[in-house]
Amino acid sequence: MSGSDERPLAGQTAFITAGAAAISLAAAYLLVRDGAAVVLMGRTLGSLEEARAQILAKYPAAKVELHEGDACIEADVIAGVNKAHGVAGRLDIVVSAVGGGSFKPMLMLKPEEILGDLNLNIISAFLAAKHAVPLMRSGGSIVLISSIAGTTPFRYLLSYNTAKAGLEGFVRIAAEELGPRGIRVNAVRPGFTRSAGTSAMFDNPSIVQRTIDECPLGRVGEPEDIAPAIRFLAGPESSWMTGQSFAVDGGNELRKNPDLTDMVEQMFGAQALMA
Repeated sequence: MSGSDERPLAGQTAFITAGAAAISLAAAYLLVRDGAAVVLMGRTLGSLEEARAQILAKYPAAKVELHEGDACIEADVIAGVNKAHGVAGRLDIVVSAVGGGSFKPMLMLKPEEILGDLNLNIISAFLAAKHAVPLMRSGGSIVLISSIAGTTPFRYLLSYNTAKAGLEGFVRIAAEELGPRGIRVNAVRPGFTRSAGTSAMFDNPSIVQRTIDECPLGRVGEPEDIAPAIRFLAGPESSWMTGQSFAVDGGNELRKNPDLTDMVEQMFGAQALMA
């Protein structure tokens, strides 16, 4: 038998922001399993080192590099994509997974909170794409992490809803512009998925049950549910897909997001909803 590596991503390099986050780590497992080297970027080196240790415990031969930096700071992103390109002299896959948002009634939001959420969810993706694309060759793939909040209204998440809707607009226009370069841009739209950012909600049985009640498949999501969609969009199996965003959500988009008005009243007071 030949000694060549016939895994579908062999020889490729992936750059992943929010690299220590649950969904990013689950995706990294699949990317290295299929032959890619990965560079994990995040703001906390200790968390990145822990993520690398977990990957190597499962795939000891994997090539995993780390880059400490903020995905919303341009200089950090430039250094990160350059480091990824330097691993093997190529950059093939970018996974932009930074996100989050304010949870409060619309009339209580401040402009700076909305701008912060737009920066976190859209500008981080823009910077990753802008500075990775010149280093990528034809056939490269950019995968962004959106949310069903981008298409399915969720009360009290106005700035997050707006940011994810904007991110999906970015996906379509970036795919149009980058198509002639042979670079694809797509997004995964997770439903309610367990992660550090959702841990407080997962600790609340009422929120979990209300969400399950809106999911035809009858359960909430795990990072391992989202990762295969990222891997699919990153690899050759999706080579004729671009400008797309699709939900991995247990069917939640078929119904609606849970109504948390009573909880918001407890947090902010009834007057906050009538101001």
